[in-house]
Amino acid sequence: MEISWIQAGILAIMAVCSGQLGALGSTYAWYTLARPLVASLFVGIILGDIPTAITIGAAIQVVYIAVVTPGGAVAAELRAVSYIGIPLAIASVKSMGLDVASTEATGYAVTLAALVGTVGTVMFYGTTFVNLIWQHMGWNWVDDGDRKKILFANYILPLVTHLLVVFIPTLIINKYGVNVVTWIQQTLPMDGIAMKTLFTTGSLLPAVGIAILLKQIVKSPMDLVVFFFGFTLAATLGINLVAASIVGTFFAMMNYKNGMNKISAAATDFDDEEDL
Repeated sequence: MEISWIQAGILAIMAVCSGQLGALGSTYAWYTLARPLVASLFVGIILGDIPTAITIGAAIQVVYIAVVTPGGAVAAELRAVSYIGIPLAIASVKSMGLDVASTEATGYAVTLAALVGTVGTVMFYGTTFVNLIWQHMGWNWVDDGDRKKILFANYILPLVTHLLVVFIPTLIINKYGVNVVTWIQQTLPMDGIAMKTLFTTGSLLPAVGIAILLKQIVKSPMDLVVFFFGFTLAATLGINLVAASIVGTFFAMMNYKNGMNKISAAATDFDDEEDL
């Protein structure tokens, strides 16, 4: 599979738009467009293969399902994961002739995305560093009272930053990264130790994402019971995500009503005590 210059350019534009420091802000960009599952739809449209893109995006999303940026600390650059990792993973899976739904395909895709995400942190901190230069220039123009230059520092110069630090690297990597994938395919045999290591490592990474999510949401042992009950249903009944979401909604409603009943009962007891 080959990614054209036009496709690579559109992917680079999406990477710019999904940046945390971009014009769309954190809510619509970093926490929406940059997420692998959301980005996979756009990548699939751009590359003309939506089912493959979403399948790979869903596998990668599990790893980064609990990723947040407390205090601006970025462990993995999600826009690089989404708009470089997913396209290259699609090219890899197709060039290797793997079934996209197989463990080997998703494992390789997850490993590749993790590598790209780590390298992509340079985009975030590079953008921050260059923008500090523009900010310093802007403060000098504030002291001079030059409004036109202040607007130039706020709106135009950051676009230059994204062009240099995000757009151009994403464009080049997506265009020529496929050649690297082809080289890997030709150099490393599929049944060799190196490729099997990549497949195995990738298949283990989703467990890391689930563990991070559990650490954030589990407050009591009962939360673990409900959590693993969902996995049990999926494994034994073979239900899909939609059905699992419906079952989860029922549990959420029951838990909410139970909590409200406890609050109502506590309020009633308090009123009775006041009457006495």
